[in-house]
Amino acid sequence: MKNVVITGSTRGLGFEMAKKFLELGCNVTISGSKPESFDNAKEKLNGFSDKYIYITCNVRSKAGIRNLWQKSVDKWGSVDIWINNAGQNCPRESLWNTPDDYIDAVVDTNIKGVMYGSKIAAEYMLKQGHGQIWNMEGLGSNDMIIEQTILYGTSKRALTYFTKGLAKELKDSHVKIGRLSPGMMLTDFITKSPTGETSSVTQDNEFKKVFNTLADKPETVAEFLVPRMLSNTKQDAHLVWLTNAKSAKRFMMSPFNKRKLLK
Repeated sequence: MKNVVITGSTRGLGFEMAKKFLELGCNVTISGSKPESFDNAKEKLNGFSDKYIYITCNVRSKAGIRNLWQKSVDKWGSVDIWINNAGQNCPRESLWNTPDDYIDAVVDTNIKGVMYGSKIAAEYMLKQGHGQIWNMEGLGSNDMIIEQTILYGTSKRALTYFTKGLAKELKDSHVKIGRLSPGMMLTDFITKSPTGETSSVTQDNEFKKVFNTLADKPETVAEFLVPRMLSNTKQDAHLVWLTNAKSAKRFMMSPFNKRKLLK
């Protein structure tokens, strides 16, 4: 039985991973940026009430991240797996038309939030003598450049470099760090803008064609990732759901397999 902390886990893949960890017998700290963030999600966790806690944590706050660790240790005794999942998207727009607030939010959440989350988790895991840290890759991690998404993509490319570098610094320790590559998923990150409106990309026929070919529901990806995290023993592990081979096969089969995640 492992004790797990997941930032940004009140919805989407973060929530589905939390649910899967619970189903496999783990204790889980679920976290979101606001006290009310968990109100809707908790109704889906009936039967697990003694196996999870909810802690409010905005990862843009170092004090908030440290509090998340401490409250989790107070409850579970230790933290075996820490997942930096919280992320910030921004409107699909050219850089010069992107409001400065979004630049700050993406950098502070996707880069600094992951750096501080990894730093604090590594600090305490080294003291307790064990643990695993996982960081979430995304669009841009593999150097793919898509116009009007370069702010988000830059943050994810930086995260990949950072995680691989930290793995080298931790190579002689009992603390492991790795990367999760979930591929494309049907979540609010895709379907909604940061302010809650329907995202413009959902009206793009070319995007919908690619998305319906490659994307999956977050619960499908969680089913793949969670057991592999629990069994991992490697430093700098890289868990990839949507491999190149799987992508190629889906494109090849797309004329026969009419997947409709986005309609």
